[in-house]
This record gives sequence, structure tokens and C-alpha cells, in this order.
Amino acid sequence: MASLAMQRDFIDAVASELTLGIDAAVECWMVQVETALDNPRLTTLGRMQAVREILDRYKTSTGKTQIECTR
Repeated sequence: MASLAMQRDFIDAVASELTLGIDAAVECWMVQVETALDNPRLTTLGRMQAVREILDRYKTSTGKTQIECTR
């Protein structure tokens, strides 16, 4: 029984760390997007290009050629 409780605690700890890591990554990307969109030195086209570059960096780092939302 103690072993089962320890396994559950381990799973909970790993899940918590994964959640924190995912949240940190998403927040980082959102800050990058917000910074690009709020940059007063860029034109509208420049802002869109900056966001495109963020998206391209994400695709390159994950090895994905396209992304999709699975709902």
C-alpha cells in the first residue's frame, strides 16, 4: 500500500513539473508575440512579420512543418 502511495506521489510530482514547464513555455511565447505586436517602431506589416518569425522559430525547434488545434 505504501508503494502505491509513493507511486502516486511521484506521478503527481512529475505531472506538476510538466504543467509548470508547459505554462512557462506558453507564457514565453505569448510575451514574444505581445512584444512584437506592441512594438511602436514596427509597421503593421513589420509586426505581422515579427509574429511570423516567432511561429517559424517554434516550428523549427519542434521539427513541425504545420501546427493544428485538435479540439
